[in-house]
Amino acid sequence: MSYETTWPGAKKSATAAPVQGKPLSFIEGVAMIVGTNIGAGVLSIVYASRKAGYMPLLFWLVVVGVFTTITMLYVAESTLRTRSHLQLSGLAQRYVGRPGSWLMFASVSVNSLGALTAYMSGSGKLLSSLLGLPATVGSLLFFLPAAGILWLGLKAIGRGEKAICACMVLVLVLLFSATLLQERTDFGHLLEGSWLYMIPVFNVVVFCFSAQYIVPEMARGFSDKPAQLPKAIITGMVITFVLLAAVPLSVIALTGLSNVSEVATISWGEALGQWAFFSANIFALCAMLTSYWGLGGSFLTNLGDRFRWNVDGDKGKRFWAMMLVVVPPFVLAYSGLVSFVNALYIAGVFSGVVLSIMPMMILNGARRRGDRQPQWQCHALITHWLVRVVIVSIYLASGAYAIAALFNLLPSGW
Repeated sequence: MSYETTWPGAKKSATAAPVQGKPLSFIEGVAMIVGTNIGAGVLSIVYASRKAGYMPLLFWLVVVGVFTTITMLYVAESTLRTRSHLQLSGLAQRYVGRPGSWLMFASVSVNSLGALTAYMSGSGKLLSSLLGLPATVGSLLFFLPAAGILWLGLKAIGRGEKAICACMVLVLVLLFSATLLQERTDFGHLLEGSWLYMIPVFNVVVFCFSAQYIVPEMARGFSDKPAQLPKAIITGMVITFVLLAAVPLSVIALTGLSNVSEVATISWGEALGQWAFFSANIFALCAMLTSYWGLGGSFLTNLGDRFRWNVDGDKGKRFWAMMLVVVPPFVLAYSGLVSFVNALYIAGVFSGVVLSIMPMMILNGARRRGDRQPQWQCHALITHWLVRVVIVSIYLASGAYAIAALFNLLPSGW
């Protein structure tokens, strides 16, 4: 993909709107993308693909990664054409209308609640494995730093993501190197599985690339340097792909498809030894934490947009919005209604369909009715009608498959 900073007949870009709060650095923006994506999804895709295998998983990581990046760039251009700092539901309200706004808000809500529920459940299981605590106590321990940084706002989230993402990459390099040196590592395991079960894997992979929701929040942090927004998105998505491909490769090569746990780092760490067990699961907790901040922060600001609550300036409104973000996931995690992987699968199905269509409609509206010329716009290649048709077709077909699998008309993959 290439960038275009000028185009025939373009007027000089309008002055960017002032930053609300402290601006983000480029590294903090990239870290927000990586941290949001590398969460519960990277821990669940191995288990979700245990029937399909690694090669179908890798195929979907490439396809979904490319298409998600394209739709994120649609949102990026739309934010750069809009003087006000609006979240996805606010952009949909302005450029698509009230029905589109509510549909987008529903997508944000379902995806966020599915993710945060999975983090509550997964963190409890991991801390129970590490410390021998009851799962509910483990989830409460995870909740304290998760909600604390979320309360402090965008700059605190950016700094937290940057620090923890650096630690996660170091831990992954160490674990990946240890996997390569293990005698029992067998890369033949990567060819096992059946492509018959590839479609259900798609919906969990969609969830792994869930950072679309934070693009407007990043735009708010980059309003003093808007041309860096698309560069941060692409850089963050490339790093995300490398990490998402490396973790299941290591786990499957080491343990095989039949020995993976629902939270992948548990079986990965057990196979490498005690030191790796602690390292892998500390990585997993960090991954959940950074993704919690990204998606939780996006959900919080979308609540503010949708209901016109000043969640940045009114601490009372922020508190009640925070309660809506953090309490329901904990209740759902221990209600017995949804499992760790199913929470991600359901969220991926619904949000994937909405996010395949809505960014296109928002971009069309922003190009017609936006109130300023952007400092960057999408290359014509990625906005071609054929690219849009392919994206919508794949996501709609996946949604139809998920419904059919729910009624046992097609293989569910589980």
